[in-house]
Amino acid sequence: MKIMPSILGANSLELAKEVTRAKEAGISGLHIDVMDGHFVPNLGFTAQNVKDIKQNFPEMEAEVHLMVANPEQMIGDFIDAGADTIEFHIESTTNAYHLIQQIKKSSVKAGIVISPSTPVSVIMPLLELVDQVLVMTVNPGFGGQSFIKEMIPKVAELAGIKNSQNASFEIEVDGGINDNTFTFAKEAGATVAVAGSYLFNGNNFHERLSRLI
Repeated sequence: MKIMPSILGANSLELAKEVTRAKEAGISGLHIDVMDGHFVPNLGFTAQNVKDIKQNFPEMEAEVHLMVANPEQMIGDFIDAGADTIEFHIESTTNAYHLIQQIKKSSVKAGIVISPSTPVSVIMPLLELVDQVLVMTVNPGFGGQSFIKEMIPKVAELAGIKNSQNASFEIEVDGGINDNTFTFAKEAGATVAVAGSYLFNGNNFHERLSRLI
């Protein structure tokens, strides 16, 4: 199972050191949260941050999670910044199909995100188009929240659809991931896990990572 450290949980004043710490532990990609203070009541990273990360750590995959209103206004900036994957919330747009086209025509992977209150049925028509589905296991907008175990049936539902359709999309979970909740998600069929506070708050990143892989 692939682990994507969320730099929202890192020390923002020493971000380069934190990314280096993840890299030295064997991590090959980062989850980068972008928030606008409107779709969620918080602020996150910017396209410039993504550009800086890619310039200094070009080998690191940059997975951008847009928690913003009107994501269509930002997609181009993050493509230009070097994002490898761009994920947006289905709740944030009425133009999901167009957004996926816009992302993929630039050879960037496209992901769709569902918040805890959104059922899998809402994104069914998009599953054959996307590279990844992110199931939020906390309410979007803040790091350090507790895992919502009731989201596990969504993961299992997506895994069942993926298997029945012989599809290739990744199933990602984000929020409250630690060595206990990771197991629930993996057993349900998740293939990617985002972990922020759990990894970066510890003194030994590698030791905490080893509990997840």
